Amino acid sequence: MNRIDNPLSVDNYSRPILEMPGDEKKLLLHSCCAPCAGEIMEAVASSNIETTVFFYNPNIHPKEEYEIRKDENKRFCKKLGFKFIDVDYDTDNWFERVRGLENEPERGTRCTQCFDMRFERSALYAYENNFKIYATTLGISRWKDMNQINTSGIKAAKRYDEIEYWEFNWRKKGGSSRMIEISKREKFYQQEYCGCVYSLRDTNRWRKVNNKDRIIRGIKFYN
Repeated sequence: MNRIDNPLSVDNYSRPILEMPGDEKKLLLHSCCAPCAGEIMEAVASSNIETTVFFYNPNIHPKEEYEIRKDENKRFCKKLGFKFIDVDYDTDNWFERVRGLENEPERGTRCTQCFDMRFERSALYAYENNFKIYATTLGISRWKDMNQINTSGIKAAKRYDEIEYWEFNWRKKGGSSRMIEISKREKFYQQEYCGCVYSLRDTNRWRKVNNKDRIIRGIKFYN
């Protein structure tokens, strides 16, 4: 089925009105990157949910890659009129958090620690700035373990009585496909590894074994 005939494509999809837990209308959205955020941002915008994007990703390596991903996210926030919160790039704390887990596989214990760190900071910001609900864009990617992400999100929210993590499944009803459509439409930067130095290492190792070129950062965009 092509995009013209697909009822779940961006151009054809009739977006439902989303309801957050407790019928709240204000959302803190932790964002990992523009491609993952695009579909989710358009979904909450169409439901008139007042959304602030929270960019806290000290795992992204190197700094040049981090800045590209951040700027792409800021660009789309500006287009939709969303507030954008740029949080510290505290890589030293991130490396300390994952110390001893350098050789863990993708979706392993290192990723859990990474999610925990980012969501703890997100939940803290929500608590200190009068948000009752926070969510993340990470779960829309089929490369990620949604249960692993949601477990970390719920755990971080439980630190505060007033905060709830919204574990909405953004992949359903064509969400993952629209994520790619929006990325192509907006010509977002197309990263080729998850973000951290270890995912970059492991992706390049896989490419070498499979006779593929090493990743060249900063040059590939959706089109």
